[in-house]
Amino acid sequence: MEFDYDLFVIGGGSGGVRAARLTALDGHKVALAEESRMGGTCVIRGCVPKKLMVFASEYSEQIQLAQQYGWSASAGEFDWTRFKTNLHTELDRLENAYQTNAQKAGVEIFKQRAKIADPHTVELADGTRKTAKHILVAVGGRPVVPDMPGADLGLVSDDLFHLNALPKKMLIVGAGYIGCEFAGVFNGLSTEVSMFVRKAQILRGFDDEARGHIADCMQARGITIHTGCAPIAIERRDGGVWVKGSNGHEEVFDALLWATGRRPNTDGIGLEEVGVKLNRRGAIEVDDYFQTAVPSIYAIGDVISRVELTPVAIREGVAFHKTVFQGEKTKMDYDFIPSATFTQPEMGTVGLTEEQAEAQEPTLVYATAFRPMQTAFAGGEERVLFKMLVSKETNKVLGAHIVGPGAAEMIQFVAVALKMGATKADFDRTCAVHPAMAEEMVTLKEPVRVLA
Repeated sequence: MEFDYDLFVIGGGSGGVRAARLTALDGHKVALAEESRMGGTCVIRGCVPKKLMVFASEYSEQIQLAQQYGWSASAGEFDWTRFKTNLHTELDRLENAYQTNAQKAGVEIFKQRAKIADPHTVELADGTRKTAKHILVAVGGRPVVPDMPGADLGLVSDDLFHLNALPKKMLIVGAGYIGCEFAGVFNGLSTEVSMFVRKAQILRGFDDEARGHIADCMQARGITIHTGCAPIAIERRDGGVWVKGSNGHEEVFDALLWATGRRPNTDGIGLEEVGVKLNRRGAIEVDDYFQTAVPSIYAIGDVISRVELTPVAIREGVAFHKTVFQGEKTKMDYDFIPSATFTQPEMGTVGLTEEQAEAQEPTLVYATAFRPMQTAFAGGEERVLFKMLVSKETNKVLGAHIVGPGAAEMIQFVAVALKMGATKADFDRTCAVHPAMAEEMVTLKEPVRVLA
């Protein structure tokens, strides 16, 4: 059978675009459909604009620090309108780059929604049908909003880059990395921030000591965290959003942000109708090579809910391309994937948490917390945390966690060492860079505790 395309990609995010470009560059006929904007969640409404907001929110503190170092400086007023204009100019540039690079590689782009009509056919929103030997689903995920009265009065993370003005008082419901990152951002931009956290601590799934350290720092910076609390009533009241929590606390806020998780964006695109299997969360089930229950249909990225990180989606796209179009069966390696949460202070992490290590094998825990030189000089009390988990039997480093300025930059290179199988002895025999915070990674001498 002759097809219109060798590959049709549904979704113009980082993973889908990478797979499409590589396949087109190999000389195959490739098309891609994207109903929103090229670049997907990360570029348009996630990592990139969020990180730019993080940068913006940190300058006031840096100016205060500069004053302590002798500079005559003042922050003045933050101009949200100016920032938002510059932000969207940059996002437009990045979107154009994504589209241009894909088209230069030979990818034909359809700017409309697509759904799967049969194992080899994609139907576009205008009714046009296109056939393909292989279909790749890379449609990502979307924010989840609880099903309760008044929920529509809240915002989701996508909305934050389009606010007309900064809220004076904000409630964030949820305390995953998205909620905690935006808590820091708006706190840094002088918004009064409160959080409702259903569990006993923020950042579920991360190392307990590290997330506790971050929670302490966030509260010291003025963020109010209500743990063991969920909203039970929401109304429009007194020109704002009135929210009552399960702990009895009630208050009127200028803005309510739902940061209650994300789910795969699999609704209404014909997956189950053609035989693709979804799990209970709505994620597409795939094998080690990203093939679904329908042999011609594959899926990568957040839509398969393995590790929901942009660099992972990109590598999954590469593995798909090698497997399907280069005849080199390639699995994704999910071990020792580093990640960062751009909380304030930020955290970099790779490998096992202390809790995971303890469940796996006897472990030596090395950790230190201290005031870094730059802020200690100016009287700052906030501490950084360096932590390493080491196998008692093999001396291999099982995990590392850093909380403090530059944590994301540092953890990238720690991850290289762990990926190579580094032992604690390898770190010990590496000379320190002084004076630098990062030297603590090679000067941790005695374990603070031993986990049997």
